[in-house]
Order: sequence, then C-alpha cells, then structure tokens
Amino acid sequence: MEKKYNHKIIEKNKYDIWLENQIFSASNKKNTNKNKKYTIVIPPPNVTGKLHLGHAWDGYLQDVLIRNKKLEGYDVSFIPGMDHAGIATQAKVEERLRKDGISRFDLGRKNFVDKVWEWKNEYGQVIKEQWAKLGLSLDYKNEHFTLNDNFSEAVNKVFISLYNKGIIYKGKRVISWDPLQETALSNIEVNHQDVNGKMYYFKYNIVGSNDYLTVATTRPETMFGDQCLVVNPDDDRYQYLLNSKVINPANGKEIPIISDRYVDVNFGTGVMKCTPAHDFNDFEIGKRHNLEMPICMDKKGIMNNLAQQYQGQDRLDCRKNLVKDLKDKDLVVKIDEIVHQVGFSERSNAIVEPMLSDQWFVKMDVLANEVIKIQKNDDNVNFFPNRFDTKLLEWMENIQDWCISRQLWWGHQIPAFYNSKTGEIYVGENKPKSDDWVQDEDVLDTWFSSALWPLVTTDFDFTKNKITSKRFPVDVLVTGYDILFFWVSRMMFQSLEFADQKPFKDVLIHGLIRDKDNQKMSKSKGNGIDPMDVIEEFGSDALRWFLVTSSSPGQDLRFSDDKMKQSWNFINKIWNATRYIVETLDNETVNLENDIFKMKNDLSDLSKWILNKIQTLKNEIKALYTKYEFAILGAKLYKFVWDDFCSLYIELTKVNLQKCENKNLELSVLKFSLKELLKLMHPFMPFVTEELFLFVNKNKKDFLWNQTYNFEKTTISLNNNSIETIWKIISKIRDFRNKEEIKFTTPLTLTIKVKQASKLNKDLFSNYLKHLTNVDLVDITKDFNKQANSLELPFEEMILEFANIGSNIDAKNMEILKKQIKYLEQEINRSKNILNNENFMKKANEAKKAQELEKYNKYQEEHKIALKKLKSYE
Repeated sequence: MEKKYNHKIIEKNKYDIWLENQIFSASNKKNTNKNKKYTIVIPPPNVTGKLHLGHAWDGYLQDVLIRNKKLEGYDVSFIPGMDHAGIATQAKVEERLRKDGISRFDLGRKNFVDKVWEWKNEYGQVIKEQWAKLGLSLDYKNEHFTLNDNFSEAVNKVFISLYNKGIIYKGKRVISWDPLQETALSNIEVNHQDVNGKMYYFKYNIVGSNDYLTVATTRPETMFGDQCLVVNPDDDRYQYLLNSKVINPANGKEIPIISDRYVDVNFGTGVMKCTPAHDFNDFEIGKRHNLEMPICMDKKGIMNNLAQQYQGQDRLDCRKNLVKDLKDKDLVVKIDEIVHQVGFSERSNAIVEPMLSDQWFVKMDVLANEVIKIQKNDDNVNFFPNRFDTKLLEWMENIQDWCISRQLWWGHQIPAFYNSKTGEIYVGENKPKSDDWVQDEDVLDTWFSSALWPLVTTDFDFTKNKITSKRFPVDVLVTGYDILFFWVSRMMFQSLEFADQKPFKDVLIHGLIRDKDNQKMSKSKGNGIDPMDVIEEFGSDALRWFLVTSSSPGQDLRFSDDKMKQSWNFINKIWNATRYIVETLDNETVNLENDIFKMKNDLSDLSKWILNKIQTLKNEIKALYTKYEFAILGAKLYKFVWDDFCSLYIELTKVNLQKCENKNLELSVLKFSLKELLKLMHPFMPFVTEELFLFVNKNKKDFLWNQTYNFEKTTISLNNNSIETIWKIISKIRDFRNKEEIKFTTPLTLTIKVKQASKLNKDLFSNYLKHLTNVDLVDITKDFNKQANSLELPFEEMILEFANIGSNIDAKNMEILKKQIKYLEQEINRSKNILNNENFMKKANEAKKAQELEKYNKYQEEHKIALKKLKSYE
C-alpha cells in the first residue's frame, strides 16, 4: 500500500473494472434476496450539456441508498437514463448552428432533428463519463431515453387515452410565450427576476365628461388589446360610473367600465385595465364577462395592425414610442421608477409575453384530486421532509390546466391529425390513410414524457394498463425542491391515472448548492463549480462524503473548500488505519473470522467492546437511513472512525497483541472489525473502500459490492464500560503530561480513587497505562485520603492521584506565579505613574484616560489573584 492516500490512483479505471464484471447488473447479483427488491430510477439529466454540482449531489444521495441496500442483502437496481429536454436542447443546437450561419429552417425539420440526435449522442456520452467519475452503480442494461421508441409509444398511448376521456383538450388560453423561440413555455421554463422598471399612469377620459380615471400599467404596449376598465363592485368611489365608457388613450376607442371582485380596492387607484389576450388574470375576467380577446402582436413580439401607427415595431420599441406620444398629448399622469418581477425564458432569456394562443391542455382538476386523495390516506407518498407534502397539496388544490404543446421540432410530436378539407381532428397513433390528413406540427412539453419516467423505466404495459414489474412502485425518488410541482406531482397523477398506484414510496427532497457566501450558483454570477474539477483536486469519494453528509433533507448546502480538505483528510485517516492493520496482519495466522462469535468467551474485553460498538452503530445507522438523515448518520460514522476505531481501538490493540493468549483470535477480530467498518463507509466512499477491502482480503475479485453487513444475532456480554473508561484516563494523563511538560520517558505512579472501585479491573488498566502512558498503577481504591507530596487530578467521578510529584509541580507553578507577579507589579507601577502624570491627565482625551484606568484596575485584580494562589502553595 502507498504511504499516503492518492485519490487519482485509487479512482483510476476502477469504474471500468466494475462495469467489466457487470457487478451493477440486475441479473448479476450475489448475496441478495430476490424477494427483497429495492429500486431507484435516476432523475434523468437533460442532454443539454455537462452535469453540474447539483446533479452530483443528487446522484450521490441515490447511490448511497442503493449501495447500502445492497449491503443489507437487497436485490437492487439503480436505473439510468436521460431526458431529451425539448426546448432546452433545441435552443443549444440552434445556438451552435447560428455560429455557422445556419437556422433550423435552412435544414428543414428532419435534418434539424438529425442534428439534435448528434448532439444527444455527443453529450449523452459526456454524461456517462461523468457518471463513471461519480461512481454511480447504474444498471446500464436497463438504460432509458425519453425519446426512444418505448417512450414514444407510451407517450402516444397516454395522450390518446387522456384525450378520449376528455382530460386533454385543445383550446385558447393565455400562456407564457417565448417570442425568440416562438413557442409556448411551461411555468418551470420561466425565470422570474426582480428588475428595474417603470409604472406608467395614464388618463382614460370618461366619455361625456371632463373627468378621467387614472390607470396604471407596466406594459403600455398591451393597451391596444384593452377591452374595458374594471372596478370592484363594492368600491363606492366608482359605482356611478358603471355602464359608462372611457376612451382608450392608446387607440382612441371607447371601452366600457365593468365590475369584478378580482380588483383590489386598496391597490393603486382601484381601477385596472383588462387585456384578456395578454394577461393571465385578465383572461379569466374576460371569460367571466364574455369579452373579446384580440391579440395586438405577433409570435415574434412585433406589433400588429391593432397597434395602428406602431405596427411593425418591436413591443419594447412600441412601449417607448407610445409613452412619448401620450406624454405629448398630456395623457400621462406620472411615471414611477419601480422594481418588479419580470418573466424571462429560461433558455433564450427573452422577456416572456403572456399571450392568448391555441394550444393543447391537460384538464387538471380530476387528476389533481386523485393526488390529493391518496396523500390524505394511509397509502400516501412519504415526503422527507414532510413539509413538502403540504406544499404539494396546496399547489394541487389551486392548480391550473396544463399547457402541453410546444412549437418545437425536437420532442414527441403530438399524435393529432387535421383534415384540411373538413377541419376535423383525429387523435390516434397512426395517420388516417387519406392525404387530406396532416399531423399537428407541435411537440409535447418535456414534462409530459418525463411524467411517465417511473412507469416506462419499470416496463409498465400501457396497452393493458398493467404493472408487469416487481420494481414498481420504485422505493424512493431523490430530487430537488425546485421541481416538486413540475415533475414530482405529474409523475404522481400519471401513475395514479394509469397504474392506479403511487409511483414511489418515498420522496427525498434536497435543496440547492450555494457558494461559500451562501449565494445561489449560476453561470451569470460566475460562481458555478464543475464537479469534475473538484474530483480532479480532491477525488470523487471526498466530494461524495462532503455533499451527502453536509445537509439535512430539504436544506440548502453551502460549498466549502475547507470542508473538502477535511473530507480528504478523513479518508486519508481511514487509509492510514487500514495500512497499519494490513501491515500488522501480514505474515500472521488470521483464520478465525468465521468463528469469532462462537468463541465469544475467549475474547478480550477490547474485542468484545469493538464488536458491540460496531453492532450498535449498525442498528443506529439503519434507522437513520430510513429517515434519510445523512448529516446525523455522517456524524456518527465520523466519530466512530476517528475516535472509537482509530484513536481508541487501534491504540489499545497495540497493547493487546503483545500479551494476548490467542493472537490469532485477536487479529481475526481486528480484521473483521476493519472489514465491517469498510462496509459501513462503502456507500459514502466506494472507490477507496473497495481498494482497501481488496488489500485486506488480498483478493482482486472480492468486490465490496457483493458483500453484506454482518448482523450477528448473538450478543456479546460486556460487564461494564471499562474500555471507554481506561481510554478516557489515558487521554487525561496525556493531556496532563503535555500541560505540565512531563516527558513520556518520565515514569509516573498513579492511584485511581473511585467509589465503585471493585468494578474496574486493575490488571487490565495496569497493562494499558504502562504501555501507553508510562504510568505504574498502584491501586484502584475507594479510599479518597490524599497522600503526602502527591498531586490530585479530579476526573469525572474519580480522582487520579500521582505520587511524589506534588512538590515538583508546586515548585514549578510557584516559579511561574512569581514571574507573573513581578510582571504585574511592574505594569501597576507604570499605570500608576501615567495616571499621576499631570501633563498626561491634561492632554489625554477622556477615552484614553479611561483606557489607562481600566488597565490599572485589571492589573490590580490579577495581582491579588496571583498572590492568593501563590500563598496556597506555601
């Protein structure tokens, strides 16, 4: 073994060896119970580019769970896959093409889609290479992609089924529109940002009156689509104006004043304009009052003929020019500078335009009710932490219909066909035979296919709506809280609709990774961290240990270079401990591992103690795994490795091995304990524990993956906690030597005074104390009388009395005190002279005088304490 842990050597090629031996394959599992299945389907990363630190955290959490369950003897399957990510991937490919001066329209749909497949293959390979660096135990024989044939077939069947049930429909609603990509967006594809903007207040002159109403808006360009002004029916200020009309300042048209309870009486002037085709809330008002819904701009955000002289202008240019012209007409009351939220397209960064559009929608009320129903009964999905269950229900209870069509070429083309002659719509898997039928050019929202992820990946039969795999529902879904509504909820209602069962038993929600200053990581801020760079510097195991054990469920995590160094040092500690044990075992007879528990009466107290300690730890962490409390779990493992195993156990074995009656048995416990420790640490650092396990076993094919925890049912009786007591005494003596500067080569004589002296084994204590502290133990007694010239060291419920060194220690301490007293007397005199100096007292400011007086009083007090202490030695 190398003297120092080197992650680059350890992690190089190990994943390839695992894959060559197919150890992750569901069909190649040793030491497993086929009736105990445990399954995780990876949240499919988008094939838009490389994995980020959040992907690493997410993947590590899942892999820890999979590897732990394998060690518990389960037949595990960690199912990999990737998402085609419609708009995101198309945007990336279009950006690449633009650099070559090519647009997708130059290529045509088929050729463009071929280009996207090339991108998918390129970055799909990159992602696989990154999974390998992370060490994820993925079953690649069961890999999936959301645009493969099996997914396409499932998507079509689901769409057709929901359409035939009336759950999917086509209609006109206001949706979020990306004018650069020219497509509808889902809510998750819109980033809402606080930006500096303006609130414009315009005069809407009342017809037949010299008065006007003041109406505020942040989007004046939409005024060309205004259909009315709206007031609250309970607002007494405006009741007399109901059924009156005002003049739209943008186009001079007369529009009515209506009432609707949506208007907040206390907000602004209490009057709002209603533009049903360009605002989500206005659309709902428009439906309630049967208003017309004219659109005043095209799909590129260019003003149309409704904008009159502004036709052909970009919406933002129109805004600027319109306001200028209305100022000239004295129709602008005021303009306030404000900070408000504006939606930006996640992919193109264009300002999103709420716009009325003819799209496909999923009617959500029935589906949402099924989720609500299951979450309120005993067969609910368990959320960790539980507060996200409440958040999910709140969202489901206020859900809006879901716009699922996208004006893209990359994705699942909608299985709907239009008859060019009759206008009829046909929804089915295959196009009708007549040439009059043309397929809808739109594709489905990425989340529509992603919602089927747990069903398709476990081979659900959508033809018969039948569960065909014992791996459904999957055991746990691990994901970030940012896609709780957009993905988790949709998987739930699709599984309940088609499988009549929840898709997963548990949902573990983690937070976001933030930088050292607690800022969210992003490309724009330049504070993003590439996990592959971290792995290069510290290793995958160190990154895994840090990410997995540094946060509780649902909490954000702050990245820290210092903690990465601590993680690496922790692994190095395990490496050094193993190296020592491997060297200790070398050329020795060690063949009683399987007989340890049969020979329990022959075990030393130390061996009994470590075996009990390991068993207790296993039980504790098993419970913590079920709650996904990785931070607590990590703390327990860290303490066990650092304090119990490396500091205490290994140190004490050095003594035991010198005088033990059965060295083979003692060494067998040492080897067994190390192997159990490596198993416990394996889910958190698979590369290094695999390497160390091979060293211990001297077998390059005896993979840790194929091991199981040794849950020995036979308990080993240990009468008291004497091992921990002796270790505390050893630590106390070492601290005492350091403090008093007493070298190890100077022998000490000790008496331990304790009320329950009979419970402590003097021979056991004597042996350890002599070898590890150079202390001769005279007695363990309940007599608390102090001997002459001794020094007593109180410790917990006992006293450690060291013979014949009291006067030496006292003399040393007296000398130190005398020097301190002399120094204090000098400082007291110096301070007194300054305070008695008339020149100082006249010129110094009050703060300076107060500071000097404070020093004088402080020295006086310290001098009194030192004199009193010196007197106690005399």
